[in-house]
Amino acid sequence: MEPADLTKSTGAGELLQHAAKLTLRLHYRNLVNRSRLKKKCPGSPGEELRDCIEATLSDWFSKPRPPTEHYPETVDFFIDEATDAITPEEREELKVSVKLFLCESSQSSIRDAVQLACHTLAVSQLDSVIIAPPGPQEGESQTLANLQPFWEQLESLVRNQQIAAIGTSDLDKDLLEQLYNWAQVKPSSNQVNLASCCVMPPDLTAFAKEFDIQLLTHNDPKELMSAATFQEVLQEGVQDPNIGDWRLDWVLRYSVIVESRGIIKSKGYLVSAGKASP
Repeated sequence: MEPADLTKSTGAGELLQHAAKLTLRLHYRNLVNRSRLKKKCPGSPGEELRDCIEATLSDWFSKPRPPTEHYPETVDFFIDEATDAITPEEREELKVSVKLFLCESSQSSIRDAVQLACHTLAVSQLDSVIIAPPGPQEGESQTLANLQPFWEQLESLVRNQQIAAIGTSDLDKDLLEQLYNWAQVKPSSNQVNLASCCVMPPDLTAFAKEFDIQLLTHNDPKELMSAATFQEVLQEGVQDPNIGDWRLDWVLRYSVIVESRGIIKSKGYLVSAGKASP
């Protein structure tokens, strides 16, 4: 699935009024290269995402767009000259690491996100994908039953060789053990948010060591960007308050790492949103 090319499109506000979905391909270096942000570093992952959206929409609007008679179902915002595509010659020395934040409960979002990431980076396989599924309802806790449909989609992509390794985020020892015992493709990693846990829990550490699961740390909030914030950023960037009500489906953050040197070659976000039903 490739989004519609907007090089033959008109204003974004008019496009979004007729579209059902939108995607944003956000290259981090496009953010840091902008002079207005050179003296300002984003303070959190949510702020970084917002700044990337603002930078991409601003650059998109700076390019002339001829009118069109046909409105695409999916509007794709990206910077023509910006690319993090990986050449075949450099693929062996690079690792593509992804974290997928699911905002809706559609399992098909996982397949769509992985396909767009592979297309954007010009690779056939992602080396690792960590999934952050939608949070449970208020007052409830995450359960294996909540995780299973998402994990089955990841397992299918592993069998199809589109993902090499899959991991989880913010599972305690009991839930990680349940997932491990049930899953056909075992989790290779589990992220732990040290904002709520200053030291790795001993029982989690012991279980991970026994079953060769890598424990990683992160500082991502439970909600990377609220629906209200996304709508606000989109309206400001498109410069049209009448674009309709849009909600995030998923946000994918990728990092391309030079394995031999342990440095990040490039990073960015892919965002998918759908128009809320009237």
